[in-house]
Amino acid sequence: MDYEVITYNEVKNLSLLKINLHTGRHHQIRVQLSNFGHSIFGDNKYGTRGQGKQIALWAYELTIEHPISKEEITFKDLPESTATWCILRNVNNL
Repeated sequence: MDYEVITYNEVKNLSLLKINLHTGRHHQIRVQLSNFGHSIFGDNKYGTRGQGKQIALWAYELTIEHPISKEEITFKDLPESTATWCILRNVNNL
């Protein structure tokens, strides 16, 4: 896994990260960020920040191979920039 800090919100003490996975191992992002001492907001299993909140982990872009045509298909989506996701406001480099 490698990552890039897109933006940091000092008021909420939250960072928006762009993460590229190297394997598809279960909970890879959650475990590794927790081991770095920077658990995901709302992750009650591997962290303590944002207890009782929705985990702030989002698949912004997903590319798969179509099972029949073998064409590569990419899906992109962002959450609404409200609540925890307010850190997305004014972010243009995704």
